[in-house]
Amino acid sequence: SYQLYGCRSEQKRRKTMVEQIFKLTGGDDKVVEKVILDENLHYMHVIINQSDGFPEHYTNAVVYMTVVRGIVSLQLDDQDYYAYPAGTVLKIPFNTKMNLNNFNPETLELILIKAPPPDVLPE
Repeated sequence: SYQLYGCRSEQKRRKTMVEQIFKLTGGDDKVVEKVILDENLHYMHVIINQSDGFPEHYTNAVVYMTVVRGIVSLQLDDQDYYAYPAGTVLKIPFNTKMNLNNFNPETLELILIKAPPPDVLPE
């Protein structure tokens, strides 16, 4: 049997929890949340609307990107833009030039994981 997280009886019963719990923001408004920043990884949740994106930058870690909903348009290094739909998982190498945009009307939602996190990468 299981207990649903957040139900009152479960909260009263458990004094000390082994696991840590993190919440993601829902909806369609723009969000860039740093959910977990620790020595193992950086876990970020992003929601981007049409015609929005990130400025061109170089990745500061290996980036694992999951397209949760929508279509992400990515230009990596000197490649053309490619579009990746929901359900796609990408692994982007360290120090890759990246342009990330949402050129589509549907809201774009991503999970970005940097592992190892930037501050533990070798020089």
